[in-house]
Amino acid sequence: MLIAGAFVPSPPLLVPELNGLAAAETDALRRAVLDVARELAAAPAWLVVGTGDVPVEIPPTARGTFRGYGADVRVALGPDARGEPDPDLPLAALVAGWLRDRAAPETLVDVHIVAEDADPATCAKLGHLMRERLDADSLPRALLVVADGPATLTDKAPGAFDPRSGNVDSGLAAALASGDPDGLAALDPALCAEVRLAGRAAWQAFAAAFTHTPASATVTYAEAPFGVGYYTGMWRP
Repeated sequence: MLIAGAFVPSPPLLVPELNGLAAAETDALRRAVLDVARELAAAPAWLVVGTGDVPVEIPPTARGTFRGYGADVRVALGPDARGEPDPDLPLAALVAGWLRDRAAPETLVDVHIVAEDADPATCAKLGHLMRERLDADSLPRALLVVADGPATLTDKAPGAFDPRSGNVDSGLAAALASGDPDGLAALDPALCAEVRLAGRAAWQAFAAAFTHTPASATVTYAEAPFGVGYYTGMWRP
C-alpha cells in the first residue's frame, strides 16, 4: 500500500564529510532531506527510483561507499546488508542508503535506476509497474525519487548557464508543488537533456505511479544553491 511519494535531490554534498568547511552552506538542504526521510520512516520498505547511464535494480542487501566522491562514508540499503561496500553503486542508491541509515535504519530499500535517456513511454511503464508492486502489499510502502532539476541555472552551475533552464525549472517546481503528474509527464526529453535535467526519466516514472491526482502535495525546499535545481517534498495518494 503506497502511503507517500516523496522526492529529494542527489548532490553528494549532502554528506558533511564530503564538503568539509562548506558543510554549513548545505545545512538547510540537508535538514529538509532528512526531514523527508524521517516522515517516510513509518514505512518498512522504500522503493527508490533514480537515473543513471544504464537501467539496474539494486536489492536491500547492497552496501555502498561515497569513496569515489571523496570520503569513505559507507551506507547500507537494509539492516541485513552484508559484504564489501560497492564504490560503483549509483549515486541515487548511495543517497537513499545514507538517508536510510540516519532516519530509518530498519527500513528495506529497493532501488530502480532508469536510464537517463529512457523515453517517456518506458518511464510510464516503470511507474505503473512500481505502483502495482507497492499496492500489492497491505503493509505501508513509500516511493522515493532521488533526482535533481536542471544543472544549468547559473554561470557557476556544472553545465554553465542555459537561458532555457529557468522555464524548465519553473515548470518542474510548479508541477511538484501542485501535485500535477501530467506536468511531469510533459517534460520534453530533448530539452531536458540539453539543460542537463538528468533526473527527467525518474520524474516521469514518479508521475506514472500516481494514477490519480494526489490528495496533497507539499514542497519543503526549492532552491538552486549551486546552480542546480533541488527540491524536497511529498505527495500523498
